[in-house]
Amino acid sequence: MAVIAVKIGGSVLAPETIDLVYAKRISKMLLDIIKAGKHQLFVVVGGGKLARRYIDACRALGANESYLDEVGIEGSRMNARVLISALGDAAYHLPAKDFDEAKMAGHKHDIVVMGGTHPGHTTDAVCAMLSEKVKADRLVITTNVDGIYTEDPKKCKNARLLKHVKPLELMDLCGKAMGKAGSSGAVDPLAAKIISRSGIPTGVVNGKDIKNVKAAILGKKFKGTIIGKW
Repeated sequence: MAVIAVKIGGSVLAPETIDLVYAKRISKMLLDIIKAGKHQLFVVVGGGKLARRYIDACRALGANESYLDEVGIEGSRMNARVLISALGDAAYHLPAKDFDEAKMAGHKHDIVVMGGTHPGHTTDAVCAMLSEKVKADRLVITTNVDGIYTEDPKKCKNARLLKHVKPLELMDLCGKAMGKAGSSGAVDPLAAKIISRSGIPTGVVNGKDIKNVKAAILGKKFKGTIIGKW
């Protein structure tokens, strides 16, 4: 059985508020995959704008970055609960709070969902670390763009989509400094470092294209960015 770690970006599930139509579509696709009996899924959900709104409010009121990280973690776990609700009995009934709980839950459930874990780690990094913990065969990161670009495609019209990136190149593209709580990007620096050290085949795709996300999860050809071998 193939073990796949999947990051569902908060920007995809909750771009402004919870996208219920998307939650139903992505959960149906995940359920269709496990019904075949050949895959087990470990899913990490990001906080998105829901978390960032609370982070911004707390920051304006004087909260420090560590506290703001905790606010973001709670937001991501709320989003995880939405996905769990859509997945029903096939999924572990709560967002796993750490990697050990996720791994244990995977012994009895085909799908395990979690949000953030602890301050200083974005959900990108959480999913990368989780993929190491459960010895995933592949890691699929969904975001609100088509993959990894030479520059931010929302700010630069000349940004070019990179179809293949070496792990060390990914670290250079992402930069070396961790962002503040609530920062966003296709892949964050810590996740890039973990992907580089683990060597786990990684795909970065646009999460709104459900068919394309499914192809990546199944290890098939997809539109997006491949990090390392596929």
